[in-house]
Amino acid sequence: MAVNLDPPDPAALDLVAGVDVGTAMAGIRQSGRRDLMVMRLAPGSAVAGVFTRNRFCAAPVTLARRHLGAGWDPRALVVNTGNANAGTGVDGVARARAVCEGVARALGCAVEQVLPFSTGVIMEPLPAERILAALPTAVADLGPGNWALAADAIMTTDTVPKAVSRRVMLAGGEVRVTGIAKGAGMIRPDMATMLAFVATDAVVTRSDLDRLLHAATARSFNCITVDGDMSTNDAFMLMASGGSGVAAGDAADLGTLGAAIDDVAMRLAQAIVRDAEGATKFVTVRVDQGRDEAECRKIAYAIAHSPLVKTAFFASDPNLGRILAAIGYAGVADLDPDAIDLYVDEIQVALGGARDPNYDEASGIAAMRKPEFMVRVALHRGEATVTVWTCDLSYDYVKINADYRT
Repeated sequence: MAVNLDPPDPAALDLVAGVDVGTAMAGIRQSGRRDLMVMRLAPGSAVAGVFTRNRFCAAPVTLARRHLGAGWDPRALVVNTGNANAGTGVDGVARARAVCEGVARALGCAVEQVLPFSTGVIMEPLPAERILAALPTAVADLGPGNWALAADAIMTTDTVPKAVSRRVMLAGGEVRVTGIAKGAGMIRPDMATMLAFVATDAVVTRSDLDRLLHAATARSFNCITVDGDMSTNDAFMLMASGGSGVAAGDAADLGTLGAAIDDVAMRLAQAIVRDAEGATKFVTVRVDQGRDEAECRKIAYAIAHSPLVKTAFFASDPNLGRILAAIGYAGVADLDPDAIDLYVDEIQVALGGARDPNYDEASGIAAMRKPEFMVRVALHRGEATVTVWTCDLSYDYVKINADYRT
């Protein structure tokens, strides 16, 4: 069950002028559920994307990168669940292209204007024929109000759809930002494992959109980890349809719009951790007073990735020496252990690298029993701070992943 995460209210999701969404049941891996999504973009839309850095990237990642870099204005995205089309070689690329060709025919655009995305089981051939058979239904379903259905259609082991909207005022008027995401397992930083699609109806140049995308990625999807495993299929796409006619042309407008995009991306990223496979705790890890962000990030992820730390979170067991051990092996060569303080919420556990004489373990247990708490490390080396979000590691995580293909 997700940690303090409710399904989105469809009525609370704003329409984005110039973006239509349609879904269908293609029966890719199981029948009776939506597993295909098509997104149509207005002519002239700007699109920017970041993708997994896994060298074994999936065929749709290869093709989406290629199409995005070809110089065409993207007109459509097509997303399937149930099959990752990864570890499938040249045949996988051919099958992904066949899907793009089907979308291009249906929407009257060039195949290079279609960006494909897949998620699901690796090393199985993509059933392109099922996707092509379901495409007419998804295209017929295209409309501006289908964001909640789209969020549901892109899920795999997620238990809750993830969708967020924001409205902001620019100098020329109001613009909207709406986004959806999926992800629950194989989540780690450096383009965290998930699919995310965020759209705005503002008028934004491709170069400005690219800057907004990378800033949002650094503050959101690259600040989460569930299990430390990077997927083959990650992608975060940011789209600006221009449908509102309101331009984000100056620094002030871009700052306002960027803050809204950051907020949507951050809420989607946190929702992924809240809905992590088997999670019962949502944990914020903050490392502050570091010399630079790089060393803070090393330490934060050493804590957030540690199976021993994460199982202690699950048990509400303040075996917090595990955190000190993770700090020590994080790779900060000149770190002074005797300068480090450690807190769980506001409870000081370690003072100067050793157990705080005033620490009461009952207080530590109480803090860790909460569904949400913070682990904070003070390095006393400088002014840099990094925050990441993670979860516990439970019995259910093992069960879900042991049974994933069956």
